[in-house]
Amino acid sequence: MYKIVFSDIDGTLLNHDRELSPTTISTIKNLKNKLPFILISARMPAAMRHLQADLEINEQPIICYNGGLILVNGGAINSTEIPLNTLEDLCEFNQKMNCHLSLYNSDEWYVPQYDQWAAREENNTKVKPEIKSNNEVLSAWKKDNKGAHKIMAMGDEAHIDKIKDYLSENFPGQLHLYRSKPTYLEIANKEISKLTAIKFLLKNHFNLTPEQSIAFGDNYNDVEMIKGVGMGVAVGNARKEVLEVANIVTQSGKEDGVAKSLKELFKI
Repeated sequence: MYKIVFSDIDGTLLNHDRELSPTTISTIKNLKNKLPFILISARMPAAMRHLQADLEINEQPIICYNGGLILVNGGAINSTEIPLNTLEDLCEFNQKMNCHLSLYNSDEWYVPQYDQWAAREENNTKVKPEIKSNNEVLSAWKKDNKGAHKIMAMGDEAHIDKIKDYLSENFPGQLHLYRSKPTYLEIANKEISKLTAIKFLLKNHFNLTPEQSIAFGDNYNDVEMIKGVGMGVAVGNARKEVLEVANIVTQSGKEDGVAKSLKELFKI
């Protein structure tokens, strides 16, 4: 039988107000004494902790940045960054275009200015960014020998195309370039994915196997995870690629699909 549940957040677990519905909260609270419920997202830790608190699962690990950072009891047990020299190259390339580049490391989120992109992300994640130019962040990180857990490029479609092409050509096989929408490009280290993080956490913390796991998702960055666990569940609003590899399809995220599926699977 299944021993652990992993769930994506945006598009999967949240309702149309980008919040946890009362049904979702009560279902997961009912479940949490039976088995661990783990949040797994492209989000930074601070954008996940308030959801953990609402679900009363603060003691559980979280997988942030699509697997780039795994936290147990608040401490990193696995961390995979984009190297600083890649970051420097991108910032230099971007100077002419001045596309918005948000830089993330652990609980740090830096934006070059507070613009529409920063405001939208703050609204979506309930986290406030720090305003610091990309170059200032780079020089501070250089001193601390840090890279980025995630870079978010946000801007008009043509600029995002150029950044994607530039990174594909200059850093082949080194980066995940994940386009969540035409104006957004999420950039992470190629070595990691949600599935690599699940496997690491299962082996090193829970002593369970992927076959004993359930995972819920909706988007391209969930495909590998949905395919790689014992029970991969796509919410009804998922991308075609996710629907194709899922074991089952439930209602959409906005219709409490995760809660409905958990109730059926665990008779709660």
